[in-house]
Amino acid sequence: MRGEMSIGESKFFVCEVVGDVKDIDWYDPLGEKILPNRQDISVNRYEEGSTFLTIYHARVSDAGIYRCVARNGNEEAEATVQVEIYQRITFVSAPSPQEFNEGDNANIVCEVESLPPADIQWKVKGNRIRPDKDVRFEYMPKGHLLIHGIKKSDEGMYNCEARVPIRGEIDLRMIKVVVNVLPSIRARQSDVNATADNGSSALLACDADGFPEPTVTWTHNNIVLESGDKYSLNEDGSELVIKDVKKVDEGDYTCIAKNKAGEKAEEVSLNVFVQPKITYLNNQTAEEFDDQVALTCEASGDPTPTISWSFENRVFTEGEQSLDRNIVVRSHARVSSLTLKNVQFTYAGQYLCTAINSIGQDSQSMYLEVSYAPKILGDVTVYTWEGNPANISCEVEAHPGASVLWFRDGLQLPTANSTNLKIYNTPTVSYLEVTPDSQNDFGSYNCTATNTLGTESKEFLLIQAEVPSSPEIQQVEPFSTTAVVEFEEPDSMGGVPIIKYRVEWRLVGNQWAGEVFDATADMTKITISGLKPETDYEVKMSAINGKGEGESSVASTFKTNPIRYSFTISSEIPPTIAATTMARIGEPSTPILQVKVHSNGNALKVNWIKQDDGGSPIKHYLIRYKAKHVSDWKPEIRIPYGSDYVILNGLEWNTEYEVHVLAENQRGKSQPGIQYMRTATQPTTIPDGTSGGSGLSTGAIVGILIVVFFLLLVGVDVTCYFLNKCGLLMCIAVNVCGKAGPGAKGKDIEEGKAAFTKDESKEPIVEVRTEEEHTPNQEGGGPTEPNETTPLTEPDGKTVKDENTKNETEVNNATTEVKTVPSEAPQMNGNESKA
Repeated sequence: MRGEMSIGESKFFVCEVVGDVKDIDWYDPLGEKILPNRQDISVNRYEEGSTFLTIYHARVSDAGIYRCVARNGNEEAEATVQVEIYQRITFVSAPSPQEFNEGDNANIVCEVESLPPADIQWKVKGNRIRPDKDVRFEYMPKGHLLIHGIKKSDEGMYNCEARVPIRGEIDLRMIKVVVNVLPSIRARQSDVNATADNGSSALLACDADGFPEPTVTWTHNNIVLESGDKYSLNEDGSELVIKDVKKVDEGDYTCIAKNKAGEKAEEVSLNVFVQPKITYLNNQTAEEFDDQVALTCEASGDPTPTISWSFENRVFTEGEQSLDRNIVVRSHARVSSLTLKNVQFTYAGQYLCTAINSIGQDSQSMYLEVSYAPKILGDVTVYTWEGNPANISCEVEAHPGASVLWFRDGLQLPTANSTNLKIYNTPTVSYLEVTPDSQNDFGSYNCTATNTLGTESKEFLLIQAEVPSSPEIQQVEPFSTTAVVEFEEPDSMGGVPIIKYRVEWRLVGNQWAGEVFDATADMTKITISGLKPETDYEVKMSAINGKGEGESSVASTFKTNPIRYSFTISSEIPPTIAATTMARIGEPSTPILQVKVHSNGNALKVNWIKQDDGGSPIKHYLIRYKAKHVSDWKPEIRIPYGSDYVILNGLEWNTEYEVHVLAENQRGKSQPGIQYMRTATQPTTIPDGTSGGSGLSTGAIVGILIVVFFLLLVGVDVTCYFLNKCGLLMCIAVNVCGKAGPGAKGKDIEEGKAAFTKDESKEPIVEVRTEEEHTPNQEGGGPTEPNETTPLTEPDGKTVKDENTKNETEVNNATTEVKTVPSEAPQMNGNESKA
């Protein structure tokens, strides 16, 4: 018979004998009798004709033919059993997981023992691995699987399956294969720039990838960097922040990524730049006419800064800076020197040294002090007249400061008997005030200045002033009721400025009428008015200075223009009379405009010059304006006659505006005067640094306004109740408390004591808020400001006036705001009000 046992298995076999038997023995495959004392194999007899052979924990060596021999005297019989020992499938080594580096030849261990040997098959993702189909796979002895150049995509669960076909035995193990990927690393910036010594930080960053996720560390000069006062690292170590960067922090930093597959490193360079800083610059002193003086400026910085010098409005760079070679700049490395040769007193002052590189600049100033002898400046001629004080100015430049003395005819001033002389001194100017009493006071005066380096003298002439010569009338441009006189200023001013012009005109053969106009700079035109149309006139001019009025010019003749005629025929006048009724009335001529930007920048001041009124008084001026790029006009503004300007407020910044002004009289409107002007550019505003987020919200502001408005209404209602017996409180009092209401006044109204009257006029009531402004005749400007040669009073102590000057105060220049109130609204007196 046959019997099978697996290694390690225990099993017994029975030998039964039929008939009489005395002895039953078992023999092992080697023919040796199995004795009772063996531990691995035992023989036991339980009954008279049977015995048991037990094999414990079978081994391969236990396999073979075992014989059972029965004896009874000389008779003998035997039976055999062939014991076959086999080994079940045993996975000796099949660890999971098994890890490999990407690109390696991966030997996946699956070691199987069995007897007879098992067949090994591998599967992945449900598919059998067939080396004949994919050469990267190879079956190795002992059941191993070799993958050549393993990839990340080869990662997964592998099935190692063992089979023994003759026994139908099968077993398997699932092995997890992990493919580790060597880290890859990339610096976000291979070069990082930073600025030193300004408290700033530098960020160095690298991005690492791999499996498993790599750890990142940083080193500098072979020292591993850790978070602390100087450095900080983010959670995964990919970002290194270097705090408070200094020049010594410059250099290469290494970013290292490491995992099970290995490590990779990347270099990041930190370039530290230093803003320029001037490290040496001192004040210097010199004396005029020294051979030279050198100014030295040293600066640090990286990159090396370029150094330049500036003085007043001049900038000096490397090389010779003047044609006479007296100013030379030389630079070497971080040092620059400015050499001034043949020192002049004008070299004194503040010099600015500026160091510039690509990341910033630094500037410091030094002062060059030049000592020099006095130098006297100023005009040598001064004009005045007897009785009018004049200041002779002796302006002295000197270092150190100079003392100044005045002399005349060798005598120091003032002398004991000179009561008409006074001296006023300032640090740089000495004034000699002379009030001439006679011709003897005119002439030469000496100013002498002295300091430790020398003395300087200068003669000044006090000359008798004269009245100006006459202006020359170039032409007269007539209109119907006005005329524009164009003239040239006098050839001789008389030594002092002209302060007024007198213009006189008359009908030929009649008395002269005139008006005095304040003189302004570059004044060449004056407009006279109040003339009769189509009439011959003569006009002449004279100039007035502090000394007095000069001669009049030669009279020029002109004829005013006729007025455009229009005929008016009334049905109430007989035809013969109506035919000869002719109104000498026409529309005004076009105003001449002058537009300029007002002081606040987004406003325009529009001035107009009245021309011909058409023979009928101008009632008002109409102003229209709009931004040039839009089509809609702003509401028309009406300005009463007598005003000659308007200010247009609240305009858009940096926008060109078109302005129309026309005059209107009884007969109609003039053609518009048109001007274009651009408003100023809006100034840059500096945001309030304290307002960040601390202001009230919009809702809070609206709530406050509602509360204030409610309290205001309550206050007005209470006031109306106590003063005029009206309002909401009065209504409550009448209906609840039974008080007499405002109807009690009905009797007074019936008796003619009504509290208001109605204006039946259909014209709007125009309310004009005026703004006083002195506007000189057409050309603009005010009277000349008095100086050392201009007296505060006119000759003989009288102010120059004209018989017509009283008319100048009749019309105030007015405008800025116009508000129209419809005349149909009843006017109310103080005893009536609305609830």
